[in-house]
Amino acid sequence: MTAHILTVDDSASIRMTTKIALTNAGYQVTEAVDGQDGLTKATSGSYDLIVTDLNMPNMNGLAMIKALRQSPAHTGIPIIFLTTESDAEMKNQAKAAGATGWITKPFDPDQLVKIARKVLGR
Repeated sequence: MTAHILTVDDSASIRMTTKIALTNAGYQVTEAVDGQDGLTKATSGSYDLIVTDLNMPNMNGLAMIKALRQSPAHTGIPIIFLTTESDAEMKNQAKAAGATGWITKPFDPDQLVKIARKVLGR
């Protein structure tokens, strides 16, 4: 069974890059354009992994994670931040909110696939 990944980013070029990398690795990808869109899609669908940006309009990635982790259905879904932020305090906040991991932009698409495989076990 193919894993279904939700990518959440306000940058069209980042969404395209992540979708190409993950689709080429055999994953099914759904895109969201900001945290609010991501929250709506995450709660109305079934995903094996969520990859999200931090800084976005309408709802940032941290607020989206906090909202998702309040739902028992979303406590076990791995969530990876893909962001330009590299501040240690922000990473601590993300971990406390329930983020599984952190990738700093610019990123290597192969690294994203490697991490996806690791957290998904496939």
